Amino acid sequence: MYPLIFSEMIKKQIYFSFLVLLLMACSQKAGNQKKIEIDGSSTVYPITEAIAEEFNHKYPDAKVTIGISGTGGGFNKLIRDEISIADASRPVSPKETQELKAAGVEFIELPIAYDGLVVTVNPKNSFVDYLTVDELKKIWVPEAQGKITKWSQVRAGWPDKEIHLYGPGTASGTFDYFTEAIVGKAKASRGDYTASEDDNVLVQGVSMDVAALGFFGLEYYLQNKEKLKLVPIDDNNTSNGEGAITPSRETVKNGTYQPLSRPLFLYINKGNLGNKSLGDFINFYLDNAPILVPDVGYIPLTDATYSLVKKRFKAQKTGSAFAGKSIVGIKMEDLLK
Repeated sequence: MYPLIFSEMIKKQIYFSFLVLLLMACSQKAGNQKKIEIDGSSTVYPITEAIAEEFNHKYPDAKVTIGISGTGGGFNKLIRDEISIADASRPVSPKETQELKAAGVEFIELPIAYDGLVVTVNPKNSFVDYLTVDELKKIWVPEAQGKITKWSQVRAGWPDKEIHLYGPGTASGTFDYFTEAIVGKAKASRGDYTASEDDNVLVQGVSMDVAALGFFGLEYYLQNKEKLKLVPIDDNNTSNGEGAITPSRETVKNGTYQPLSRPLFLYINKGNLGNKSLGDFINFYLDNAPILVPDVGYIPLTDATYSLVKKRFKAQKTGSAFAGKSIVGIKMEDLLK
């Protein structure tokens, strides 16, 4: 009799333990369904942060975490399936596309805004009134390392004083786009400059160094314009305006500021769309981008382009429309069609 009772007690304990474990697993799964992990571009970060804040007002149970490891860092985490969304300030590269494919990660590419890259100097710099694309190339080509070290070497008549360079690190999409647009090849750059993935560090560097010249996103200039001197850029192309063009939200949107205007992106891990919160977040992002993008200093896409992006997400169309490279001066609507 006692062994029988003992056996029944063991069965009940096992059943109860199994039930507890099942409930814990279901609870953990439900929690994961509400968690959205994002990482990548420091340029795209302010947009995603603003939208995530509004999203959490509507969906308070959803947990959105956003990191800043640079565009390249975001793609690496997407490859390792550590995040659901990679913020990117350039299109995915062919190498990254192959690595994503090898890892079994299908991605959906969504353009979400435009940005301009700005070139700035210290406010005490009285002689730099504009720069040409050729002058910028002379400064930043790999062969300039250790050789182009003074302003007088950039343009005749400028002072024989040192030039100190500041720019994003090599994992940054801003670095990739700038080098492709100015030097002619992505990642082709001199290495003897002060690099940081954090644009705020670059702003601080240029603002405190009289000999400085740096480049970063337009938004970071607009937030700190009292500390910096903006440099107009002449691309020697009269089709988009005569002479040097000053970067602004207007000149980026109307296409006259070239070649340093670019699209910004989200890359979605399609395999994680079983998480309903992720789908809700992307739809919320695209619905609210036209309002929140300009609120944080960036340039929204046209209504027609956002409509095409929404169709792309609804159809869960995978792969890149950019053939693995930044296309300077691209018309997004034409590309998405």
